[in-house]
Amino acid sequence: MEILADYHTHTVYSHGKGTIEDNVKVAISKGIKTIGISDHGYKNIAYGVKIDDFKKMREEVDILNEKYKDQIKILLGVECNILDNKGNIDLTENIAQYFDYVMAGYHFGSVPTSFKGMVNMCQNYFFKSKSEKAKEYNTEAIVNTIKNNDIFAITHPGDKGGIYIEEVAKVAENTNTRLEINSSHEFLNVEQLQKIKDYNLKFVIGSDAHIPQNVGNFKLALETVNKSGLDKSLIENIIV
Repeated sequence: MEILADYHTHTVYSHGKGTIEDNVKVAISKGIKTIGISDHGYKNIAYGVKIDDFKKMREEVDILNEKYKDQIKILLGVECNILDNKGNIDLTENIAQYFDYVMAGYHFGSVPTSFKGMVNMCQNYFFKSKSEKAKEYNTEAIVNTIKNNDIFAITHPGDKGGIYIEEVAKVAENTNTRLEINSSHEFLNVEQLQKIKDYNLKFVIGSDAHIPQNVGNFKLALETVNKSGLDKSLIENIIV
């Protein structure tokens, strides 16, 4: 297997353990063609990037792209937080200019925009969102995030809160939005992939690395793909 890109990696700017250059060096050592740095959006109270650091990150990536220009391509992305069922994410015009791509995912610790959103987050956290109402809210949140923003990929869909994956898949199909098969979490999982594997979808695998050594670690995700029977040619960032 050849890894063309790993778009989902974290650094010390959020709650990763390595620097941007640490991730880059590991990616080079594994023969990865493109490395994406995608730390958490600023509206996560637990581990969001300080909003003033995005400019600093952009400058750092530009310097490293010059330093390693003959070995790898380095992109600066962001893993925005989905804040409500209206599709609001923590992305502003002021910081959007710094990113090469935008991903979005649902995370505990993000700041909901409404009391209803706070109640839903508590339901997800304490009750694993098994209620129909919570699943409807979570699905609306992802669907509207895709509709209302230019999203490269939705990260670990269904993690932290149950969703109706077919509804998400329909919108992702119509907007050419990628769905991530996350190699640190179990989402997308086998059951989800089996439900949507016949849609005309695009997928990416993300390591979701929080330590540099895990950059390009796609083991769990590939096991999930193999069990689901998903056509691997639909996964954009690997060649099997």
